Amino acid sequence: MKIKVSNVNTPNWREVTVRSSVPAELEKLSEMARNVWTLWNYEATDLFRSLDPALWKEVGQNPVLLLERMNFDKLEALANDKLVLKRMNDVYAKFRDYMDVEPDSKRPSVAYFSMEYGLNHVLKIYSGGLGVLAGDYLKEASDSNVDLCAIGFLYRYGYFTQSLAIDGQQIANYEAQNFGTLPLERVNDAHGQPLVVDVPYIDYVVHAYVWKVNVGRISLYLLDTDNEMNSEFDRSITHQLYGGDWENRLKQEILLGIGGILTLKALGIKKDIYHCNEGHAALINVQRLSDYVAEGLSFDQAIELVRASSLYTVHTPVPAGHDYFDEGLFGKYMSGYPQKLGISWDDLMDLGRNNPGDKGERFCMSVFACNTSQEVNGVSWMHGKVSQEMFSSIWKGYFPEESHVGYVTNGVHFPTWSAREWKQLYAKYFDSNFLYDQSNPKIWEAINNVPDEEIWNTRQTMKHKLVDYIRKQFSETWLKNQGDPSRIVSLMEKINPNALLIGFGRRFATYKRAHLLFTDLDRLSKIVNNPDRPVQFLFTGKAHPHDGAGQGLIKRIIEISRRPEFLGKIIFLENYDMQLARRLVTGVDIWLNTPTRPLEASGTSGEKALMNGVLNFSVLDGWWLEGYREKAGWALTEKRTYQNQEYQDQLDAATIYSILETEILPLYYDKNEAGYSEEWIKYIKNSISQIAPHYTMKRQLDDYYDRFYNKLAKRFHVLNADNYKKAKEIAAWKEEVAEKWDSIEVVSFEKSEELLQDSIQSGKDYTITYVIDEKGLNDAIGIELVTIFTDADGKEHVYSVEPFEVVKKEGTLYTFQATHSLSNAGSFKVAYRMYPKNPDLPHRQDFCYVRWFN
Repeated sequence: MKIKVSNVNTPNWREVTVRSSVPAELEKLSEMARNVWTLWNYEATDLFRSLDPALWKEVGQNPVLLLERMNFDKLEALANDKLVLKRMNDVYAKFRDYMDVEPDSKRPSVAYFSMEYGLNHVLKIYSGGLGVLAGDYLKEASDSNVDLCAIGFLYRYGYFTQSLAIDGQQIANYEAQNFGTLPLERVNDAHGQPLVVDVPYIDYVVHAYVWKVNVGRISLYLLDTDNEMNSEFDRSITHQLYGGDWENRLKQEILLGIGGILTLKALGIKKDIYHCNEGHAALINVQRLSDYVAEGLSFDQAIELVRASSLYTVHTPVPAGHDYFDEGLFGKYMSGYPQKLGISWDDLMDLGRNNPGDKGERFCMSVFACNTSQEVNGVSWMHGKVSQEMFSSIWKGYFPEESHVGYVTNGVHFPTWSAREWKQLYAKYFDSNFLYDQSNPKIWEAINNVPDEEIWNTRQTMKHKLVDYIRKQFSETWLKNQGDPSRIVSLMEKINPNALLIGFGRRFATYKRAHLLFTDLDRLSKIVNNPDRPVQFLFTGKAHPHDGAGQGLIKRIIEISRRPEFLGKIIFLENYDMQLARRLVTGVDIWLNTPTRPLEASGTSGEKALMNGVLNFSVLDGWWLEGYREKAGWALTEKRTYQNQEYQDQLDAATIYSILETEILPLYYDKNEAGYSEEWIKYIKNSISQIAPHYTMKRQLDDYYDRFYNKLAKRFHVLNADNYKKAKEIAAWKEEVAEKWDSIEVVSFEKSEELLQDSIQSGKDYTITYVIDEKGLNDAIGIELVTIFTDADGKEHVYSVEPFEVVKKEGTLYTFQATHSLSNAGSFKVAYRMYPKNPDLPHRQDFCYVRWFN
C-alpha cells in the first residue's frame, strides 16, 4: 500500500465552556455578576474590583469574566475571608431589597423593541446614542419598577472596535464576543432545552436562540441566529450591528420585528403597549396583525387593536436614518403575509409608502410604523416639529402643525452617568429621597448650598482622573499609530489637568460638524497656545465604515493634531465607547456640540456631562434648545444667517472662537486667592440646579407614561373588551364611511357677496352655510374653514381652523354653519375641509379621509 505524505481529517471542533467553580460561600457574587445592576451601583463595582484589582482591570471590568478567570485557590481564600464575606453580604442585601420589589401594576405594561442597547462597554450590542438611550431606558424602567421587557439582538461581533492607521485612517475591527463570559444567560424551554424561536423567511425558517440580560428588574431578550441549525447565510443575521447589505438589513428587521413578537409568544408574555424604538422594529405590527387575523378578526378590525397599543419613536430627521426597501427585495421575504392578513400585496406595500398607489415607491419602515401606530413621537421639542414636517406627506389632508406627532425629550440615566464623586456629593447635600424623585427641581436647588471650594475640588478630582486615564490607556496605541516615541512622550507631558479641557465626542457624520473648530487654524492656534490661559481639546468618535466623508474628518483632525502648534493641545482619542464616554463627560470642563441645525434630533452626551458639573457649549438644537439657560452654559443661535452652509459654518466657527476668547476663557481663569473662579462655580451651580432635573431618564420615562402609554392603554382596553366589541364597531363605521365617502354630496352653499369676491374686512363677521347630503351616515361628517398664510420662506402655515356647527337635520341632509372673521389684515388663503368625525377616534390622522371644498 502506498504511504501518503499525510492523512489527516478535519477536526469537528465543539465549543466547550469551562466555568470556574465558585465556592458556595461566594454564590451571591455569581448571582450579582449576571445582573447589569452591578455596573450602575458603585458599591457593587467596588466590591468586584476589590477581589482582584489587577485582574479587574485586565478583564475590562467584567464581573462575569473576573470570576471565570480567578483560580480556585484564590476563590477559596476569598470564601474564608470574613471581611470579604461581610462586604458581599452587605451589597447583596441591597441588591435583594432592590430586586424583590413587585412591579407597579398601576402603570401599563410595555414591550420595548430596539436594534441596539448600550448597557455597558462589556456587552457590545450598541453603536452609539440610540443604543445608549435604549439601555438607559431599561435601567430607569428597572429603577422606576415598571412592568417592561425588551427585545434585541445578541451580536456575535457587535459594532466595530476603532483603531487608527499611522496616517490617521480609521480601521474597523470586528471582534467576536464570547457569550459565556458576558452578563447574560441562555433561555431554556419547559424541558430544560435551549429555547429556539422559528422565524419564517420566504419558504424556510430561521432558528434563533434566545438569551436574557438581567437589567436590574427588567428582562432584555436577545435573539441569536449564529447556530448550527441555520445556513451560513442566516447565521450571519446577528453577526454585526448595521453590517452587511440591504438584504441582510431586511433579514435583521424581520428577525427583530416578527421574530421579536414570536419570542414573546413563546415566553407567554403579553403587554399593554408595544413600543417601537426607531423604524428597525416596525415589522412587529405585521406579526401582531397576523395574530389577530388568525383569531378570526378582519384586517380592519385587527389594525384598530394594533394601532391602539403601538407607539413609534423616531430618532432622526436625517434621510439615511430611515430604511427603504425595493419592492422586489421586500417581496422576496414578505410576499406570504398579505394572505395571512387578508389583504392584497399592494395594500401591504401602500402601508409603507408616502404615496399609496405609487408603484415605483419603495417600502419605508418608518412610514409603515406611522401607519400602524396610534402614537408617534420625536425625541425633543424641536425634533417633534421637524418630524411633523418629515411625516406630513403620510397624512396629506392636514398641515404639519395639526399633526398628532408629539415628542418626549431624551434624558440620561443618572446613576449610570454620574461619577461616584458627584453621587456622594449629591447624597451629602440633597434630600434623602433624591434618587426616587430626580425630576424635582426643588431638590436640585440644594446645590447652591454646597461650598464653592467643594465643587471646584470635585471637578479637579475628575479632571485628574481623566488625564491619568488618557496617559495609561492611550500611550500604547499612540506608539502604534504615531510612530515617533519622542512625540508620544512630548504629547503625554503636554496633557495638562490645569488647562481648560473641552470635550467633543460624537458619531462622525458630516452634519455633526466636527470640523467646525478647524475653520481658522491661525486663530485656533492663538487660542490654544496662550500661556496664561491654556486650553486643550479632546476629540473622539467613530465614523460608519461606509461613510468616507466621516472617516475623512477623523483623518483631518488627526493630521491637524500632529502639527507642532497643536501637539498636545488637540488630542484624538480612539475607540469611543461607553467607558471612554463616561471618562470624558465626567472629566472635561466644557462639552462642545456643533451640529447643523436642525439635524440634531436630541443628543444626550451633553446631558451626561451636565450631571457632573460640566458646562455645555452647543448649538441651540435638540435638547439644548430647551435646556439652555443664561449664565449656565453657552449657545450658538438656532437661527440661520446664510442658506449657503459653507458661509454658515464660517460664521458659526467665528462665533465659537469669539465666545471662547471673550467669555469662556476670561471667566474660567478669573481665579481668586483660593485658586478657583467663583463665577465659574456659579455657572456650574446654575447648570445643575436649573437644567439637570429636566434631563434625567426618570423624567423621560414619566413623560412617556403621561403623554403616551397611559392613554394608549386606556383606549386599547376599551377596544379589547367584550371580545373586541368596540374595535369591531369602529372598523365597521370606518368601512361604511369609506364606502359612502365619494358619494357624499354638497347640496347647497351660501356665503356673503364679499366672501364670493374673496375680499373681506378684518374684524368683521361673515356667515357661511353648507347643506350636505351624508347619504345615511348619521352625523359622521365634520366641516371646518381652514385659513392659511405664507411665511417669508414661502412655507404655508395654518392661521386658523373654524369648525362648522350642525344647525339643522332633515333626513340625510345636514345644514352646517360657521361665522368667519379675520382679526389681521393681509393676504390669506381659505378652503373648506370635510372630514369623518367620531368621538372614538384618537385623532384625525387615525382615519385620514379629507375632502376639500372651495
